[in-house]
Amino acid sequence: MSGEPVLTAHGVSIRYEVDPPVEAVKDVSLTLHRGEILGLAGESGCGKTTLAYGMTRLLKAPAVMTGGDVVFHDASGEDIDVVALSGEGLRRFRWNKVSMVFQGSMNSLNPVMSVRKQLHDVFKTHRRGMGKAERETRSAELLQLVGVDPSRLSSFPHQLSGGMRQRVMIAMALSLDPQVMIMDEPTTALDVVVQRGIIREIMRLRERLGFAVVFITHDLPLLIEISDHIAVMRDGRIIEQGTAEQIYRRPADAYTKQLLASFPSLTGDRGAFIRGREETGRSITTEGAA
Repeated sequence: MSGEPVLTAHGVSIRYEVDPPVEAVKDVSLTLHRGEILGLAGESGCGKTTLAYGMTRLLKAPAVMTGGDVVFHDASGEDIDVVALSGEGLRRFRWNKVSMVFQGSMNSLNPVMSVRKQLHDVFKTHRRGMGKAERETRSAELLQLVGVDPSRLSSFPHQLSGGMRQRVMIAMALSLDPQVMIMDEPTTALDVVVQRGIIREIMRLRERLGFAVVFITHDLPLLIEISDHIAVMRDGRIIEQGTAEQIYRRPADAYTKQLLASFPSLTGDRGAFIRGREETGRSITTEGAA
């Protein structure tokens, strides 16, 4: 990690304009450094995904960003005002600079298009000068990169396992060599063995390619294991930030302590876990995604 910022958000607020309006994200500020993994933790509905969509300009009505700034610090030295982007500038920014792995790979992939066509469409949109042979070569390289046999280019999403679909989504997110990848619950609905494989793949690719990651999950123990820094979110606000070690060993906020206590130890006795939950004063929803 170089210590240089690659993506900064300052005072971001997002509202869902329904009746009554819902303030989903409230004055959030974050800094993602080049090459690091920033974990974003919190229970279901706290605003994690809404924040990610706002930072990448993927919000759809009735969601509206009502305040704040998002700046992308390009490796070339240029600072890009993400909020001000529109039209062609926004098209060049998405996937080229910042890409996203969406929650639910089966819903993210088009069920009636082969993997080949979906990868080729990325290049047709963003690399218009690439010929068919070059697109085919690059698509095969991407599948190999994420541990999928290139013969799967001809497959449709329903012909792939959940883990393979998620790897295809990661390949698509890497297709234009972005400097930042936002991963929204990338292991949700996968069994634990496949989850560990996906996590190892993400760590390997990050070390090899050097991109920074915003990793969104309700699983705080996982973030402590893989993240450089962690931000804990509750009710639309960031309530605590720090290094993974600080969050684990010296959590400052009572809610962070509750999140840590909500996961049983593999080595402790069951009674200790139950007592820990009782000491928090209430239970916490840690399943699903914001």
